[in-house]
Amino acid sequence: MNFDPLSYPYDSRRSVNYANNGMVATSQPLAAQAGLEVLKKGGNAVDAAVATAASLTVLEPTSNGIGGDGFAIVWKDGELHGLNSSGPSPRALDIDTVKEEGHEEMPKFGWTPVTVPGIPAAWSELNERFGELPFEDVIEPAADYAENGYPISPILGKYWQAAYRGYKENLEEEKFQNWFNTFAPKGRAPDIGEIWRSKDHADTLRKIGKSRAESFYRGELAEKIVEFSKETGGFFDKEDLSDFTPEWVDPISVDYRGHEVWELPPNGQGIVALMALNILKDFDFSCKEKVETYHKQIEALKLAFADGKKLITDPEYMDVGPEELLSEEYASERRDIIGDEAIEPEPGRLGERGTVYLATADGEGNMVSYIQSNYMGFGSGLVVPDTGIALQNRGNTFSLDPEHANCIEPRKRTYHTIIPGFLTRQEEAVGPFGVMGGYMQPQGHLQVIMNSLDFDMNPQAALDAPRWRWDEEKRVYVEKSFADDIAKALSRKGHDVNYSLHSGSYGRGQIIWKDEDGVYAGGTEKRTDGHIASW
Repeated sequence: MNFDPLSYPYDSRRSVNYANNGMVATSQPLAAQAGLEVLKKGGNAVDAAVATAASLTVLEPTSNGIGGDGFAIVWKDGELHGLNSSGPSPRALDIDTVKEEGHEEMPKFGWTPVTVPGIPAAWSELNERFGELPFEDVIEPAADYAENGYPISPILGKYWQAAYRGYKENLEEEKFQNWFNTFAPKGRAPDIGEIWRSKDHADTLRKIGKSRAESFYRGELAEKIVEFSKETGGFFDKEDLSDFTPEWVDPISVDYRGHEVWELPPNGQGIVALMALNILKDFDFSCKEKVETYHKQIEALKLAFADGKKLITDPEYMDVGPEELLSEEYASERRDIIGDEAIEPEPGRLGERGTVYLATADGEGNMVSYIQSNYMGFGSGLVVPDTGIALQNRGNTFSLDPEHANCIEPRKRTYHTIIPGFLTRQEEAVGPFGVMGGYMQPQGHLQVIMNSLDFDMNPQAALDAPRWRWDEEKRVYVEKSFADDIAKALSRKGHDVNYSLHSGSYGRGQIIWKDEDGVYAGGTEKRTDGHIASW
């Protein structure tokens, strides 16, 4: 890609990072270093991704954990591969069961929103198919951090303290006590700079490493999960775990400005970003800082989300496929709806969530776009005793409307917010990108891709640019650094523009682009403890 490495249209605390032997970009410096360590020991980009991901369950537990889900797009030996490792609901859970518990919508905490965790299987599957190093060795850096501890970084500490306050207020039942024992062992969240460690977490990681995740799904760890479920009113049985396997899928794409933008197919929401880009590609964007640019971006995104929130679920339950949603005819129909005034589609409310994203690259040109999450920060509030396994609450996105495509049913995968992205040009890899953050993710993908391809920004500038976030109806949030004159002009077009959300609400991204000479250029997120490790 062609860009000026010294061009910074926005304030930045980082410059572009260049390297040719390998690169790891993620939201926590020690995790990036763990991935780099594996590269230097002879591992490839896939090994580095798994090492970084495993480390993030220790080093950023506010956003992910062993009990969450993972997705990956892998560029290996000139081909693109997709992995969906999101787990289904338990076979004992359906709409009637949820309503009998007294819920009118899916709850956030407890066993009801817990789906089968996919992360350990994702790590094993990636390493087995594409890795160079023994799986146990790739997991060890994470286990070492868990056993020996590490100092809490600033943004991590901020979110940990916020989570503790929320859990202390809402999670009073005995079944949640293991969360406090694990993540607040001194009766409070750890302070910034304070050492935190979890021997249980270390032991669990080593059991996963030694058994290639078999212990988690069919062995000792599985038994502990099922036992905890039975003792505390959960829905899991041993077959829920033993039947799970990740799914290799074909990524989907749209052509945009001479490039191919790739996402994974549903049940993930990556198709929302692709639908929006497909709508926008026939517009001419000559200037970024122009009200018409932002207006069209927001309107296209709203139209894409209106479809996504209605249709996306486990693909076995979808009546409409990606081919129809990404067709030129449908994009043209949706494009014609965009006028001079803000419109009001009707998807569900779009909230904030916790996720980690990472990008890796090695000296052979292999690259990985990887994302994993527990969903709402630490997840369901449930931690399996003596394991450090924080269980996700991904099932919260299920609907209790039996007519809705994403209604909860036994053994069904829900609408998934976490999405890795990848960019190619003429069948050659450009590189991985991602912006984590719940329903902000397609919005972040759209913005960084347009910053890169429409406005020629380098990776760091593309991430540093002020972001907007559509919430619902006509409500749009913008960062404090967003141009005031543009915000006022959007208001005059009917958008309900607000500045009130904190910086964490706008997602946290990473980018690695490769040029024709095989040199990597990386950007990392200023809105978190982001870091790039390279050599």
